[in-house]
Amino acid sequence: MMQNVHLAPETDEDDLYSGYNDYNPTYDTEDLENDTAFQQAVRTSHGRRPPSKTSLASSMGRPVTGAIQDGVTRPMTAVRAAGFTKAAVRGSAFDPLGQSRGPAPPLEVKNKDSPEEKIRQLEKKVNELVEESCIANSCGDLKLALEKAKDAGRKERVLVRQREQVTTPENINLDLTYSVLFNLASQYSANEMYAEALNTYQVIVKNKMFINAGRLKVNMGNIYLKQRNYSKAIKFYRMALDQIPSVHKEMRIKIMQNIGVTFIKTGQYSDAINSFEHVMSTAPNLKAGFNLILSYFAVGDREKMKKAFQKLIAVPLEIDEDDKYIPPSDDPHTNLVIEAIKNDHLRQMERERKAMAEKYIMTAAKLIAPVIETSFAVGYDWCVEVVKTSQYVELANDLEINKAITYLRQKDFNQAVETLKMFEKKDSRVKSAAATNLSFLYYLENEFAQASSYADLAVNSDRYNPSALTNKGNTVFANGDYEKAAEFYKEALRNDSSCTEALYNIGLTYKKLNRLDEALDCFLKLHAILRNSAQVLYQIANVYELMEDPNQAIEWLMQLISVVPTDSRALSKLGELYDSEGDKSQAFQYYYESYRYFPSNIEVIEWLGAYYIDTQFCEKAIQYFERAALIQPTQVTWQLMVASCFRRSGNYQKALDTYKDIHRKFPENVECLRFLVRLCTDIGLKEVQEYATKLKRLEKMKEIKEQRIKSGRDSSGGARSRREGSAGSEKGPDP
Repeated sequence: MMQNVHLAPETDEDDLYSGYNDYNPTYDTEDLENDTAFQQAVRTSHGRRPPSKTSLASSMGRPVTGAIQDGVTRPMTAVRAAGFTKAAVRGSAFDPLGQSRGPAPPLEVKNKDSPEEKIRQLEKKVNELVEESCIANSCGDLKLALEKAKDAGRKERVLVRQREQVTTPENINLDLTYSVLFNLASQYSANEMYAEALNTYQVIVKNKMFINAGRLKVNMGNIYLKQRNYSKAIKFYRMALDQIPSVHKEMRIKIMQNIGVTFIKTGQYSDAINSFEHVMSTAPNLKAGFNLILSYFAVGDREKMKKAFQKLIAVPLEIDEDDKYIPPSDDPHTNLVIEAIKNDHLRQMERERKAMAEKYIMTAAKLIAPVIETSFAVGYDWCVEVVKTSQYVELANDLEINKAITYLRQKDFNQAVETLKMFEKKDSRVKSAAATNLSFLYYLENEFAQASSYADLAVNSDRYNPSALTNKGNTVFANGDYEKAAEFYKEALRNDSSCTEALYNIGLTYKKLNRLDEALDCFLKLHAILRNSAQVLYQIANVYELMEDPNQAIEWLMQLISVVPTDSRALSKLGELYDSEGDKSQAFQYYYESYRYFPSNIEVIEWLGAYYIDTQFCEKAIQYFERAALIQPTQVTWQLMVASCFRRSGNYQKALDTYKDIHRKFPENVECLRFLVRLCTDIGLKEVQEYATKLKRLEKMKEIKEQRIKSGRDSSGGARSRREGSAGSEKGPDP
């Protein structure tokens, strides 16, 4: 059987794959990396590979698959991508991706000196300058923002020139040019350089290559509005409105609002009403509604005011209800989420929007209530009823309190009290506010018992109401219990650290308690909050004066008169401090300024008159004492000072006439008669005997009167001693 079996010879072991790798080198792609001609052609895209000696021609211009050319068989290369070769069978590594060839050759280094690279770097620098300008503007550094914008404009013009030299004008970056010009115009406007801003905007608007540049006419209208050129502002707003398509509804609404505001500025209320009516019918908002009420108020249309107020009330706030932020007690995950969003930026924005809406509604109600009905009380009642049926129910009570405050402004205290007493049965917040106002009213009328009673009611209704605690402290302060008053003021500050009334009052309380260091600390804290408060500055100066530090007192008073330069009291106090320091010239300057602003202060008049007498200018002192005599005609002192000034200045006749006039008005004045006797003696008048007789009679009467007073004192003293002695005798010695 084995004789029919034929074994393959050992020499033919590889015949199965023999000739597999034998192919024409024309088709070899592995050595292309080392082919210099091919690599040069790839890099430059201009070279051509030299033609091969092997002819590849066929009937179709390409070698035929599997064909034999020049006795060489074309190999089957369809499996080469998988790495299947004869060499692989012989033990070579399987490398289908050709990783054994090493890394790719490095990229060519960019030429930094090329025009394209320079343009690219310059464009990057312009963008950076625009960004820096915007950031500086947002940080409030307007001057730096303008400098950066100008620098970006200069570099952008250089960029355009370089790009025109290298490429065609169509390749200029219009977006970059637009952003540079727009930013420059914005920075000019922010720096109030309106002429330059308008010129820059004109450059943008007139360039037809900028798409939608016409919208910038809104900005130009805003600038004209700031310049109070209202006709041009309206013109540009309308031009912008014509160029904005109707699909941009929000922008068109805002432009219409601007037009309406400009009409109000010019007093064209009917045109303003048309603009705001269009806004409220298309997209109602709070500002437009409030401005519409103002316009109707200006023209005096009562019914339209009512309708506009109802439209304002109906504007949707589009905010979440407060119940959303009340955490449930059973879900810790939900509680964490609500805690996180309770005071985030969105919640703060909602609060601001709600506060703005309440402000507009309250202001509008206070504006129209006195005019929409026969009396302001009926008008307030109508506004309250409308508010109660809206989403702003809680504002109704505030309107009622404002009604009471209006009564106060009209000096109708009884109606104010009656209105506030209506809130005694309301919820705690409103009751506390009403009781606080009632307490303040009674305090102003010096009815401290009633003021204290309502202050207690306000505190009991809302223990965290700083105004109620301050009023309670005031009533206790009025009764002289300063320590207890200080406790109420401290509690008010713990509830609201920004309660300036409580801080000021506690400073006054510490002054009463002679705790000057603590009082000074309170007033200095208050000065940090109210930088230009004249009352606070005066209190600080007064505390330093009480602490016997006149230099510091003078310094703070100087700050005070920089705030209120016509305050005669502060000026006279400065004069007093300089006088105590011995600086008469500075004292005279401030006393004189005080007299100039308030020429009826007797103390200032007296000091100025005495100053001129001391400096031997008696003639100038006369006018001050004459004014004092006009202010206090029953005081003989000032008229005697006038006569004395005439006598010291050598005008004896005028002095004699003045003394005679004084004697007619005050015939029992001994000092006047003495000077009359002396003057008549010096001049040699016959009247001297008459005046001397009167003087002796008055002096004798004066002596008799003094003796009677003395004897009366002696008799009363003896009777008192006798009573004391009899009481002692009755008591007797102790056993």
